[in-house]
Amino acid sequence: MNIGIIINIMEGDNLISDSAHIADGETNAMSDHTQKSATDCKKVHKCDICLKLFKLKSQLKVHYRIHMDERNFKCDVCLKSFLQKSHLKVHSRIHNKIHTGEIKLKCDVCSKTFSLKSSLKRHVKIHTGERNFKCDVCSKTFISQSNLTIHENIHTGERNYKCDVCTKTFITKSHLKTHAKIHTGETKMKCDVCSKTFSTKSSLKTHVKIHTGERNFKCDVCSKTFITQSNLKIHFKIHTGERNYKCDVCSKSFITETHLRIHANIHTGEFRCNVCSKTFSTKSHLKKHVKIHTGERNFKCDICSKTFITQSDLKIHVNIHTGERKLKCYVCSKTFISHSNLKSHVQIHTLERNFKCDVCSKTFITNSYLKMHVKIHTGERNFKCDVCSKTFITKSDLKRHFKIHTGERIFKCDVCPKTFITKSNLKIHVKNHTGERNFKCDVCFKTLITQFNLDRHVKIHMGEKNFKCDVCSNAFATKSSLKMHVKIHTGERNFKCDVCSKTFITKSHLKRHVKIHTGERNFKCDVCSRTYVTNSDLKTHVKVHTGERNFKCDICPKRFITQSELNRHIKYHSGERNFKCAVCSKAFVTKSDLKLHLKIHT
Repeated sequence: MNIGIIINIMEGDNLISDSAHIADGETNAMSDHTQKSATDCKKVHKCDICLKLFKLKSQLKVHYRIHMDERNFKCDVCLKSFLQKSHLKVHSRIHNKIHTGEIKLKCDVCSKTFSLKSSLKRHVKIHTGERNFKCDVCSKTFISQSNLTIHENIHTGERNYKCDVCTKTFITKSHLKTHAKIHTGETKMKCDVCSKTFSTKSSLKTHVKIHTGERNFKCDVCSKTFITQSNLKIHFKIHTGERNYKCDVCSKSFITETHLRIHANIHTGEFRCNVCSKTFSTKSHLKKHVKIHTGERNFKCDICSKTFITQSDLKIHVNIHTGERKLKCYVCSKTFISHSNLKSHVQIHTLERNFKCDVCSKTFITNSYLKMHVKIHTGERNFKCDVCSKTFITKSDLKRHFKIHTGERIFKCDVCPKTFITKSNLKIHVKNHTGERNFKCDVCFKTLITQFNLDRHVKIHMGEKNFKCDVCSNAFATKSSLKMHVKIHTGERNFKCDVCSKTFITKSHLKRHVKIHTGERNFKCDVCSRTYVTNSDLKTHVKVHTGERNFKCDICPKRFITQSELNRHIKYHSGERNFKCAVCSKAFVTKSDLKLHLKIHT
């Protein structure tokens, strides 16, 4: 900013007109009259800084004080300063009326008081809902023209107020002034509780409510409370599905302009990793990501010595040891360790599932999820493996599969020599060594490693079996269980033992079988010293000693150690006999019963 130019103009050295500069000495009555007549019909005084035009020289002088931030008129009571004496006079009425007790301009709804009639009128519109100024772009309405003008800048991208320090731009001057205090260190407002400082009194007031727990704005849909009206408005859009800010590049929509601006950084490549070229929406996210490549993990757990990239990641991890789950879902009261986990969960309750599958009536949050799901019904699998010709619905599924052929298993377990294709698979595996099983079934108290495993397990108790076999009408709780079952009918047994040539439906079944040949039985019972091939076999056996039989038959009082034993038992009540003898057509409940029977014919 050229302060010299401003001073010259304010002293009368640089009067600007559309046709010519007016000479300094021309002060006779005729020239005054002529100048006044000209300015009545045309704005002739132009600001050299922002190019704004004014009719009168006096108006230009006052305007230049904005650029100089010259506020010479100070209030003796609160020390607030103003550009013009008239502004100070209006402001002084507040103190005069407070002092005399003469505060006549009071809101009848909320009792808030005002020094000006115009301020009260504008405020009352908040209660009446009168919003006569409408945006032509997004149809959003506003109480005043000035608020609409500020809003319109969001659509036009007009941000005329630029910070001289970091070049960040703002829509309004007040936003710039508030921002500038970050650089100047001018944060005079201090919180008495935590000593945090703020640049404005309003920011401090809002912050203090965190300590007092004051949350006066309540959502009518889910009863969640908020500190400010603006936070409530943003939250309410989750229920209405209102997302007015759309990305021009990928068409993704957002609730607020801030969220859109942060997202836009992904496309601009402003925050790009130099190692893997991945882009991020914020600098902090990029910094955190870079540490994955550098291996920088400075935050260590005092309990298990595990290290983390950030302090927040460590805090979340420590909750696993302490069992502390402070974050509670306001709908179903389920608790979570981290905000991200809670956010993901809340979407189940809050986000409308407006996209419905015409085939199975399953609903989805987004159209993209629905499109992906529909491919299951249509059999559309456009991503084909060049090695084995197996096809996949998504590119990510193909990429993950391809690592099986390349042998790329870069994630190695520090305890045993086992390697994994993905980091998530390694993390799940490690829990087998640590014994970390944080997901507990409320019915049988069984603990599981992941939420996914728990959800799948719960379906056993609920009797929810949505996946039905087209051959024998047998139903299953999971799609993977159905797929495995179908192989019984097709005879597909792709996993062959190199020792005895016996074939198996799954790789895990083959691995388990191989241990019979190797004699590997690493899992020993502490009670009777009996050994087992797998840990799950040992756990099942231990229940013989403890007498734990959590699976009860609804028809008779009989109880069982495992769900599979209960399922087999129920078939005796239902008369379901799916294993038929090819010789005499006699049917049996289990395959083992059929095998035993076949010996009669042989």
